[in-house]
Amino acid sequence: MMGPSILFVLCMMCLVSHSEQHRRYLLYDCNPGEGFNLRRDVYMRIANLVKSLRTDSKCAKEDWVLVLPPWGRIGYHWKEQDMEQSKIPWSKFFDVGSLNSFVPVMEFEEYVEEIGEPVIDEVWYLQGYSEGWSSGSWEEKMHERPCIDPPAYESDYDGKMRGWFWGYHETYTNKFKCVSVQGQSSTFVGPLCGGNTSATSILLDRGENVLHDMFGGKNYWDCRRSMVFAKVLRDEADKFRREYLDSNDEKDKTVMPANWKDNKCKEGDAIGGPYIGVHLRRKDFVHVRKDYVPSLQVVATALKQKMAELKINKVFVASDGTKEEMKELKKLVPEIVMYQPTKEKLKEFKMGGVAIIDQIICSKARYFLGTKESTFSFRIQEEREIMCFRKDTTFNRICTGSEPTDCEQPTRWKIVWHSDQEIWEE
Repeated sequence: MMGPSILFVLCMMCLVSHSEQHRRYLLYDCNPGEGFNLRRDVYMRIANLVKSLRTDSKCAKEDWVLVLPPWGRIGYHWKEQDMEQSKIPWSKFFDVGSLNSFVPVMEFEEYVEEIGEPVIDEVWYLQGYSEGWSSGSWEEKMHERPCIDPPAYESDYDGKMRGWFWGYHETYTNKFKCVSVQGQSSTFVGPLCGGNTSATSILLDRGENVLHDMFGGKNYWDCRRSMVFAKVLRDEADKFRREYLDSNDEKDKTVMPANWKDNKCKEGDAIGGPYIGVHLRRKDFVHVRKDYVPSLQVVATALKQKMAELKINKVFVASDGTKEEMKELKKLVPEIVMYQPTKEKLKEFKMGGVAIIDQIICSKARYFLGTKESTFSFRIQEEREIMCFRKDTTFNRICTGSEPTDCEQPTRWKIVWHSDQEIWEE
């Protein structure tokens, strides 16, 4: 056993070590056209970059923190014109304390308060290489290059660079450059820590150009598991399940521990509520993914067959289809229920919160049917993997009328609890 004097010395060493670290902030943004669920994937890439920055020996004297970009400006996906859809903090949708247990994070307004002014030292606008893959093979590389597209930032009268910055018009940057990159998140560790810049805060714009180090690996899943939804959204989804779907976590075996790190389960532990969860992606998919989108008549026939097979008489549908389409589908399958928030609830939860409520309800169904190539469906499949549903109840979609009845189903991405696990199966 160590004596009090040794413990005191060790504690003092920890304090000195921490005090010697230079606090640095990493921010990011995405192409405005990227949807809510893909942006959640970009968060995981950047969060794992911060994790690498905090553990790499080159960054030993630096205390990196991830600054969360406010939600908003997703015009195609969030079309409620009479609703404020900008400057939305992450706490509106996610449990920030849970995110913080994977890597240190803070809201943008907390960042401004901490540094004392609305400034970002440098903006790196990420882009590809104008020459493309000249060698025809993949290689990790990064270079400061002339901008391929016209910059989205302009100097004002006093030389400060102004841009969108999530609707905070007083925010500015001192330096802007275009960076061509072809690589994973770890590719950024050297340039950020190796002396290329001494900036205290750096914004990686077009963060979707950062790739996963190991898509589906342990760090991916640890980060994904930390993305616990905000309690108010979980409570609303649970209330709907109780009232309309005869479903609750205790009966359905979908109870999750307060701390995501304490979750230990095996495939098949979760049963799910006595209903089928369905995600029907419509809108642009009807045109750009028409080979994968079944007609409403085909959907209705498939649902009736599955209800009879599973002996279930309730179906929950999450969809971006029009009101007319959903009325038609409900006529074909009267057992369908949907979450339809009041105006007050919609104002409170925002479009992103309503989407999350839909996902929670779908994720806790006895059986789930998604839409091919939809990130919305993919996020639901991830939630079900985290809760340990059987894979044959999770990775499913409805075949179109032009496909064989045994059409290709989604790839089964398995949750990884340990670094030596396989990450997918056919």
